[in-house]
Amino acid sequence: MHLFDSLIPLMEIVVISIMINYLLSFFWNTRSMDLLLGVLAFLVIFVISSWLNFPILHKIMLLVANVAAIGLIIIFQPELRVALSKFNLKGKRFKEFTEYDKFLDQLTNSIYRLSEKKIGALVVLENKDSLDELSNKAIRLNADFSSELLESIFAVTTPLHDGAVILREKKIIAASVILPLAEDSSQLARSMGTRHRAALGVSQISDALILVVSEETGKVSLTRDGVMTRGVKADRFKAIIQSIFTPPAQKEFKSHFSLKEWISQ
Repeated sequence: MHLFDSLIPLMEIVVISIMINYLLSFFWNTRSMDLLLGVLAFLVIFVISSWLNFPILHKIMLLVANVAAIGLIIIFQPELRVALSKFNLKGKRFKEFTEYDKFLDQLTNSIYRLSEKKIGALVVLENKDSLDELSNKAIRLNADFSSELLESIFAVTTPLHDGAVILREKKIIAASVILPLAEDSSQLARSMGTRHRAALGVSQISDALILVVSEETGKVSLTRDGVMTRGVKADRFKAIIQSIFTPPAQKEFKSHFSLKEWISQ
């Protein structure tokens, strides 16, 4: 029994080391399945620490639980926002939202097909700030979005693959767009080049969301407000876009809504 008691500190160190290693890998590669496995692992360790009477580990688990509850809400805010927003969609508004979902599915599939093939791409999703000044100096398209069109633009054999593509709602406004480069490139790793620097640059002068596919690694990065998030997985990619952009049809619904019409109903 005395031998077991003497081994308790060593066992706690091993378990704590495993926990820290998992947490680090979790935050670097965020996925829903990782979250589920993480919660299950946390509960198992918590039960074991109580059963074997590991005082230090048990106390750490309680502290981590308090912080993790808030941390997970912040980290998965886009996913939570999308999930909650769907409770208020009815009838026509629900159909309009699913139309935007179809567009988002096509965009996601295109970006991650380019990622698998390691074809570099730079896509700017225009938000409230107009990017006409940049698009007017590029090749104007004003074409309805399609996966085939977007992927063909970035094919290395086409004359439009250099530069960025600007999307406004569900239209490809311009291609071969030259974006301003960020002066401060401290966020960029050595494997990142001009595309990533251009993404940072335009995010510092507008509220656009910029999608970058690395030609070197194939990883997808999202940039907004001068901050770049690297290695974004497909499920989180969609959730972030949905949390930032209101579907065009839903904007139209809101713009036509008035207090007088609501009272008369």
